[in-house]
Amino acid sequence: MGKPHPIELRERAVALVEQGNTHTETARRLCVSIKFVNDMVRLKRETGSLEPKPQGNPGYGKLSDVTAWVQARIAAKPDLTIDELTAELGVDHGLKVHRSSVGRLLHRLGLSHKKRPASP
Repeated sequence: MGKPHPIELRERAVALVEQGNTHTETARRLCVSIKFVNDMVRLKRETGSLEPKPQGNPGYGKLSDVTAWVQARIAAKPDLTIDELTAELGVDHGLKVHRSSVGRLLHRLGLSHKKRPASP
């Protein structure tokens, strides 16, 4: 995801429209898209501010509330597979998540490791 346009550019776009220029003229003059000018005028009208919206993941997911439970469950039964843990989350907590989400949680907790097949 790219960076948001600077506040100065946002303010200049809105100021040019407020001075009587059309959205097309403003976009051409500032070398931006007409949609950008439309969005900035609408944002200023609706919120009164031209601050960009926060980008990225806020860091909260379905599994945030059950992290301690997962750690305790793995401590109690270390050989538990991701599929079994996913099924238990569904039964015990009513969470329907994909096994890859559980795998990422385990990786973040430092609990994941590759298991090697038994040597001959």
